[in-house]
Order: sequence, then C-alpha cells, then structure tokens
Amino acid sequence: MLLTFFMATGCEDYLDINTDPNNPTSAPIEGLMYQTTFETTRNTNRVGSTTSFFVQHLASPNQATGTDIHDGVSYGNAWSQLYFNIGDLITLIEQAEEIGAPYYTGPAKVMKAYNLGLLVNMFGDVPYSEAFNPEVLQPGYDTSESIYDVILTTLTEAISELGATESAAAPGSDDMIFGGDRAAWTRTAYALRARYLNHYSKLPSYDPGAVLTAVDNAFSSNAEDFEMAYFSGEGNAAENPWYRTAVNNAGLLLGGWLSDQTIKHLDGSTYGVFDPRIELITVPVANEDHPRFGEYFGTRNGAGRGGDPEQGVRAVLTPGAQFFYAAGPTQPLSISTFAEMKFIEAEAALADNNPTRAYQAYEDGIRAHMEKMGVDPADIEAYWNESTVSVGAANLTIGEIMKEKYVAMFLNPETWNDARRHDYQYQGFQAPENSALGGEMIRLVRYPDSELQRNESNVPVRTMLDRVFWDVQ
Repeated sequence: MLLTFFMATGCEDYLDINTDPNNPTSAPIEGLMYQTTFETTRNTNRVGSTTSFFVQHLASPNQATGTDIHDGVSYGNAWSQLYFNIGDLITLIEQAEEIGAPYYTGPAKVMKAYNLGLLVNMFGDVPYSEAFNPEVLQPGYDTSESIYDVILTTLTEAISELGATESAAAPGSDDMIFGGDRAAWTRTAYALRARYLNHYSKLPSYDPGAVLTAVDNAFSSNAEDFEMAYFSGEGNAAENPWYRTAVNNAGLLLGGWLSDQTIKHLDGSTYGVFDPRIELITVPVANEDHPRFGEYFGTRNGAGRGGDPEQGVRAVLTPGAQFFYAAGPTQPLSISTFAEMKFIEAEAALADNNPTRAYQAYEDGIRAHMEKMGVDPADIEAYWNESTVSVGAANLTIGEIMKEKYVAMFLNPETWNDARRHDYQYQGFQAPENSALGGEMIRLVRYPDSELQRNESNVPVRTMLDRVFWDVQ
C-alpha cells in the first residue's frame, strides 16, 4: 500500500510537466501596479497628444493635417492602450481582492476610473460591461452616461478601501506615482470625483455643492498633485513624452508646434495682458531676417507654416531646464493638479451663488499654476494686478475662469472637456482652416478602424459632431 501511494504521488509530480515556476501564467500584483501606474500616465499623454490640437494648444506645421483639421482619423492606438490598461487594472483588482489587499485595490480603482474617463470622453459610448469577458468577441456598447455611473461608484469604493485598517499587502516602489502613499491616493480620488461631477455643469442634475465637497477633500497644494516623474535615457520611451517631442522637433522630426490661438492668448494679442508663462514654454522668432523677429509667432490650425522654415520662426515646445513642459527627460507629467481644483472650485462656487469663494479660488488657481511653473514672484504680482485679470468678485464670470484654466491645463486632455462644456467660447477661438467638419467644432472622435472592422454590428452610428451625454446643446 505504501509503495502504491508513493508511486502515485511520484507519477503525479513527474507528469506535471506543464507547470514552469519560472514562467508564471499571471502577473504578480507588484508588476501590475508598476505597469498600470506607468501606463496611466502615458495614456494621459496619448490622449492629450490628440486633444491638444482640438483645443488649439498645438497646431500642425503642415497644412490640413488630419488631427489639426478634425478629419476622420482612426485613433486606434489610444483606444487599444486604454483598454489594455483598464484590463490590467481589472486583473490587479481581482488578484488583490483574492488576497485581501485593499491598499492595492484602492489605487487600482482610482486609475481604472481615470482611464475609463479618458476613454468615454474621447469616444462617447464604448464597450464596457462585456468588453473584458474573453468569451465575448463582439461586445455590446454601454452608454457614456452609464459608464459615468461606474466611474463615480468606482471612486467611492476606492476611497473606502484606501481607508481600510489593514491589508494583506501594500504598494511601495511598485507605485510609480505616489510610492504607496494612501493619503495621496485618497486625495486623488476626491480630485477626480470633483472633476467628473463638474462635467455635469450643463445638466439639470449638476450639483455644485457636491463638487465643492469633493474639492475640499482633494489637493491642498502643488506638492500633492497627481503626476508621475519619468526616467532619463536618450530616445527612451520612459522619458517625459513632451520633452522627447521637443527634442525630436529640434532634430527636424517636427512636432510640438504651438497654435496661434495659444500664443495670442498668452502674448497680449487677445486679452491685452502679457502672460509671463509664455517665456517658460517657448521662445520668440530667432531668425533676424524674418519680419516677426523677436515676437512670439504661433501656427494657425489647419494652415501650416506656409513658406517658413522648419526652425527658428514658429513657436514650439522648447527643451531645456529653463522651460517647464519640456524641461528634461525626468520632468513630471501632471494628470490632475491643485490649480485645476481651484478653478473647479471657482466654477462650482460661482454656480452656487458664492462669488467671494469663487473669486478667491480663481486667484489661488492662477497663483498656484504660476508658482508651479516657476514664474518670478514679481511677475506673478504684476500679472494679478492687471485690471483684466483682477476683475473683482462682483465681476467674475465663467469666461474669466475658463480663460485662466485654459492656460493652467496646457496639454492636458481635460482641456477638451472644458472646451466642450464651454462650447469653445474662448475669445478669438475659431475653427481650423480647411476644416473637415465644415467649420463646426469636433465633439467626439471617430471610432477606430479596428473596431469598425471587427465589431461593426455593435458600433453606434454617429458622427464627430455627436456628443458625450454631458455635452448637451
């Protein structure tokens, strides 16, 4: 009997040849945490690289480039990377729940909510409830409104789990954003909650009081911003992508050209006030033979650079320690900031009939962003003392708030949500030349070719002028 037993167990171990301890079939939660924090930040840039043309932070140096003129471009890479990351986050949540690790599920749910927000605000209705079931090859589409319910519920769950008294495991260096700081993740959950609740501003269900409550629990200084620092290494995909864009442009792989709209917004042409932040983004015309020598010269969206050369004339993202967005390979990329919270507070307080609070938040937002960029304190005071900036609580309107938030959210995909909520009513704003939408402003991007080919029967019939649910006319 003993011989039979040992033979049976020995054969069982011997025949278990398909289990390789050096090649696990599932990623450990530490690896998933590292991957998803990194990819969440990269997805901010992937989406922002598109939406920055829609809001005219950036413009193409070439005439009638697809994204620049709102053509029917397929943004399949952004679509795929968002789904890949959400899928990894769902796996991370499931594995962390199995071992009882709410300190992992909390941050994962914050990131899941954020990536879902990027996805739905870019494409509108998208697959969700069936999208991560491997047995469903052609998932149905969920409404953008129902996904917002998921986003807000997920953030509520995250806040609760981050406040748990114990956890079987906790992130540390594998958390590329906050290093496992639960208080920081909790503040971020509230910040995102404030952002998404504020998206309802056009709807009867908008609740400015709920927005203000979320703001009160979010960031209290620039030091608490939701952002991630990158790594050094020339040509490395782990470098700050805006720095890499600026370096590539200097090497004549053109990109990072600033829109005429943004330059005029900052140089005093539109508002009659010179904004010192322009000096920390780009440089004026360096070509002494050019008629605009010494001026800041942007590029009109859709028009291209005309006969100007590739360098030395038009305003571009400029690399170097004296600049902010392309300062260096390790420069942090912001996802949500204290300055953003202040402008959200200003908007919600104004809607809540509290102009005094709104005005203070408006001032705080301007100062916070300027301080973060490293503007000289004397220049901050001079800018604030301009009559068209320091308008007084009784005269503050949504226009002033959005004008300043447009600068503070430079290159951030959230600016496109603001532009749509504000109906693109920035002073001097106009449709791109050679507009593919007949002069109308883009409201959603086209579904990617891969989805139209593989899931055509479920893809909603709509145009790029149709709207996400909160963007009502």
